[in-house]
Amino acid sequence: MARMYSRRRGVSGSKKPINKTRTWIRYKPKEVELLIFKLAKEGKSSSEIGLILRDTYGIPDSKFITKRRVTAVMKEKGIARELPEDLLNLIKRSVKIRKHREENKKDMSALRGMQITDSKIKKLVKYYKITKVLPMDWKLDTKNMRMYSEQ
Repeated sequence: MARMYSRRRGVSGSKKPINKTRTWIRYKPKEVELLIFKLAKEGKSSSEIGLILRDTYGIPDSKFITKRRVTAVMKEKGIARELPEDLLNLIKRSVKIRKHREENKKDMSALRGMQITDSKIKKLVKYYKITKVLPMDWKLDTKNMRMYSEQ
C-alpha cells in the first residue's frame, strides 16, 4: 500500500539493535537525567537531546538506561513544552509556507504543500485530543500559528 501524501511504498528505515547488553555505556540513570535536564534548559528539543546524547556522550538509547523516554524525563522535571514536538514542527512549516504564499501568490505547488501540511496538523490535533495530550477545547488559528512557530 502506498503512503498517504506520496506515491512511495516500502518500509525501509533504521532499526534498533537486537542486542540489549551495552557494556560500553558508563553513565548511570541519574547522570543521564541530569544531562537531559541540562540540555533542555539550553532550549533543545527532545529529538535534539537524543542526537546530542548519541553523538557526544555515546548513549545510543536513553530509554535503555533510564527506563523512560526523553520527553517523560522532561515532563517529570517540569520543563516539557506545552505542544508535542511533531505538531510544533508542522506548525512552523505551515507558517513558512504561508509567508512564502503571501509573497508568491501564483505558486500552486506551495498551495498544495500548505494544504497537505494543514491536513497533517488537523489529523495530529485530532489524535492528541483523543489521547488527552491536548485539551478538547484546544483550537489552532492562523493568528496563533505565528506565536507557536516562534517557540
